[in-house]
Amino acid sequence: MKVGLFDHVERADRPLATLYEERLNFVAAADEAGFYCYHIAEHHCSPLNMVPVPGVYLGAVAARTKRIHLGPLVYLLPLYSPLRLIEEICMLDHLSGGRLEVGVGRGVSPFELNFHKVDHGESREIFIDAFKCISAGLAADKFSYAGKYFNYSDVPMPMRPLQQPNPAFWYGSSNATGSTWAGEHGMHFTANGPTALAKSNIATFKAALEERGGPAAPKAEFRGGTAIGVLRHIVVADTDAAAMRIAKPAFEAHLGSLNYLRNTQGSSEFTKRLDIHRDQSFESCVRDGMLIVGTPDTVLAAIERQTEELGINYLLTYLLFGTMPLSDAQRSLNLFSTEVMPKLAAL
Repeated sequence: MKVGLFDHVERADRPLATLYEERLNFVAAADEAGFYCYHIAEHHCSPLNMVPVPGVYLGAVAARTKRIHLGPLVYLLPLYSPLRLIEEICMLDHLSGGRLEVGVGRGVSPFELNFHKVDHGESREIFIDAFKCISAGLAADKFSYAGKYFNYSDVPMPMRPLQQPNPAFWYGSSNATGSTWAGEHGMHFTANGPTALAKSNIATFKAALEERGGPAAPKAEFRGGTAIGVLRHIVVADTDAAAMRIAKPAFEAHLGSLNYLRNTQGSSEFTKRLDIHRDQSFESCVRDGMLIVGTPDTVLAAIERQTEELGINYLLTYLLFGTMPLSDAQRSLNLFSTEVMPKLAAL
């Protein structure tokens, strides 16, 4: 099993320049430790995410790392000009030496889409049209496309990605609709949410992928050619009690960031549509398997149980979140990479 690293780059009580420098050093440490990929979220107008332009941030990550793959999970396609995003993908793929992994999605937050004047009710159609457009443009020397939302005619494409015909596409989902779509398009996939929900969505993805006949861009490093993973917040410390003391305040602050727009924008039609993270707590997330906390042995045992139950070959770890001090995250990363990761390789 491969292990990746996920991040929002949440707002913290220190200057933004300091926060960026800390994160770049943290990712460099993950690179040295052998993590497979660094996936960064895209969110807007929220303390949850201080890198709302992921391409700019990932350019800095590419310059500070050597081996770790990198990419957005996800680019919010309804917010982009497809042509401009094609050019960004090409640039990042070359700047990283062919390490780019392109996650795509429509955006889970109707608040954020609304701020950008995108109708949430149309966002799935816009997303699908944008994805078709971008897929066609990445493979073209001269680009033409005619869709409901995007149209191009005979656009010269002097830039092409380093990975041919294009970097692999990824999709993250916590619902059956997205899981099915990802499988139908042969993408690499990560699930989120409680273990029971993740299990259902992974099964839905696998069924759609099997019916399709396999991945669009196979990766030999993953069993079966497709990365199939789950996202988990993980805190490792020298004792279970110490891990709990670190994890609880950090995660509760993180839940506050996740719910920030719902809580600050007042009652609206959007509140009804944003179901994720509602009524969750530190305790419920530990109980449901979304948060794994403890010594290396405790964490390893929990991962082994979930791996067997979910049938995954990729673990997407979230190691630095909320108000967690960098020193605690660095210790957690060190313990995880030296005492847990080597034993996951055989799973």
